[in-house]
Amino acid sequence: MDKRRPFVVGDYYSSPREKQAFLRSIFDRTARHYEGIARWGWFGAGGAYRRSALRRAGVRPDMRAIDVASGTGPVARALMEVSVSPERIVCVEPSAGMISEARKSVPCRHIQSTAEDLKVGDCGFDLLTMGFALRHVDDLDATFREFRRVLKDGGKALILDVTVPASPVGRFLFRTYFKHILPALTLLLSWNREAGRLMRYYWETMDQMTPRDEVAAIMQDAGFSKVEHRVILGCFSEYEAVR
Repeated sequence: MDKRRPFVVGDYYSSPREKQAFLRSIFDRTARHYEGIARWGWFGAGGAYRRSALRRAGVRPDMRAIDVASGTGPVARALMEVSVSPERIVCVEPSAGMISEARKSVPCRHIQSTAEDLKVGDCGFDLLTMGFALRHVDDLDATFREFRRVLKDGGKALILDVTVPASPVGRFLFRTYFKHILPALTLLLSWNREAGRLMRYYWETMDQMTPRDEVAAIMQDAGFSKVEHRVILGCFSEYEAVR
């Protein structure tokens, strides 16, 4: 797989130039449903998982953090729940609709922008987080170089994502849930066709995700050191690296 090639998936967009416009549009239209989907779609366990991931990464209250592709704010809320003050958190998100929802529960600074262009100064953060959004970026090389730019020397990047399990049984169960069950339940419970469409798109991007070892290698190529990759429960990938 070409690590610089954006996903061109199904009927969603037909050229790389259309990808970000599609994402902003569908996230804007479904933002009011997103918290509910994330809550019951992960059986209410998402918050506990994010907090445990942050603790595994050694997050401290004195860290200044930037949360990239922050969505409605689940990672930022987890940061606050592990004692990082909201005044020390900056959220970056392309969708205005998602930012509007995030502001209801995340009282920190919000910036509307993409992962490749964070619109903050150099070397300003101790911690950079990204939760379940790596597959939405256009260029992993440019993204990781930008991540490194905004971190202080010794600063840490923690990227969380969902990846297809390695075992045949795990792949079958994962595919069944994310391809069929979750989109159908989303449509049924939200009564919103665009929300169901977003969940179908999620599966297709998961299915085409850059392999785990390639993600770690690209982080190293971007200048990160001590790159580690952990797999939790067979499908949660945690990439941790130091500037």
